[in-house]
Amino acid sequence: MDILQSIIMGIVEGFTEFLPVSSTGHMIIVGDWLGVKQDNFIKAYEIIIQFAAILAVVLNYKEKFSPKKIDLWMKLAVAFFPLGLVGFIFAKQVKELFSIEIVAIMFIIGGVIFLMVEKYYKPKEHFIDDVEKVSYKQAFWIGIAQIFALIPGTSRAGSTIIGAMLVGLTRKASAEFSFLLAFPVMCATTGYDIVKHRHELFTDTNFTVLAIGFVVSFIVAYGTIKLFLQFLQKFTFVSFGIYRIIFGVALLAYYAQ
Repeated sequence: MDILQSIIMGIVEGFTEFLPVSSTGHMIIVGDWLGVKQDNFIKAYEIIIQFAAILAVVLNYKEKFSPKKIDLWMKLAVAFFPLGLVGFIFAKQVKELFSIEIVAIMFIIGGVIFLMVEKYYKPKEHFIDDVEKVSYKQAFWIGIAQIFALIPGTSRAGSTIIGAMLVGLTRKASAEFSFLLAFPVMCATTGYDIVKHRHELFTDTNFTVLAIGFVVSFIVAYGTIKLFLQFLQKFTFVSFGIYRIIFGVALLAYYAQ
């Protein structure tokens, strides 16, 4: 991977991490188009620049990262647990799922689900608009929904947002809970990959490429979070559902040639 490829990948990651369109799926596709070979370094690189995007959450929601918010983080821990457990047990099987075809199919399925949920989603007065008011039961069910994110192309943000909407959160609160839940998820996966691939990551050449992708991902993600929340004040997730279906079909058609 060269510097230009790292910049492009950083932009893609930063822009897609918090949108319900699967950042991992886009990274796989864009990496394939750029001719980036999926070796151990690239796999770890993709995880680590995801963590850069997650740090943008810390900056945007720094008031939530306080000892006073322990109850919120206990709920986030409950939501993290199902994914952590299933991901640990079936890590090998999950890695074997990574392919263009599976990503494309899950893009389409996810898009259809978004359209179906939006068709029947009617926010009511009792719906939660503040992530700190989420119950432990709701947090657990959001965590169950997040398990589907282990399938490439599903989207971690998409699965958690759908889960949150189904248990009674507003669109805004669903997105914000998804942002915060990304922090423990990516801390776990990034820490594991740093330890596992430390020798590939910290050579002089690799470190420069990694650092550039990290910074670009962080900057783009920070702006995307703000724009996404502004978008949700006026619009629904229907456009994301349509995009997912079109993109998934286009992928199947392109790679079928």
